[in-house]
Amino acid sequence: MISFRFAFPAAIAVLSTAGAAAAQDAAPAGLTIELNEIAPSEKGCKLTFVAGSALARSLSKVSFEFVLFDQQGLVERMAVLDFRDLPAGKTKVRQFDLPGTKCEAVKSLLINDAPACDGDGIDRGACMKGLRTGSRSAVELKG
Repeated sequence: MISFRFAFPAAIAVLSTAGAAAAQDAAPAGLTIELNEIAPSEKGCKLTFVAGSALARSLSKVSFEFVLFDQQGLVERMAVLDFRDLPAGKTKVRQFDLPGTKCEAVKSLLINDAPACDGDGIDRGACMKGLRTGSRSAVELKG
């Protein structure tokens, strides 16, 4: 005889695991941009990003317009960063120096737009649609 007290939690655990796997399988195709590190450099502040593509086709050129916010939440500056090419199904690391910017002054970054999103068969809006962002640094990154 099976006790409902033990069978019911086990059934919930199995269903939860199956639901999580299905959610991963249903993850939208798009780009992932992670702010991996922010560190002072000779020029100012160096940003290191990890960029991944789950798009069906490769991007020959992609750039993003970033908005930098200071510790008070005010716009410190806007900059377009050229991530160059991004092959389908691949991950790349890109670094950018922001001259005259002090890293400790940056509280958060916002990806405002993708001025370049080029590739054979790539829709102009593909780079912003389904964009997932994250940060491993103390600076927040939003899409």
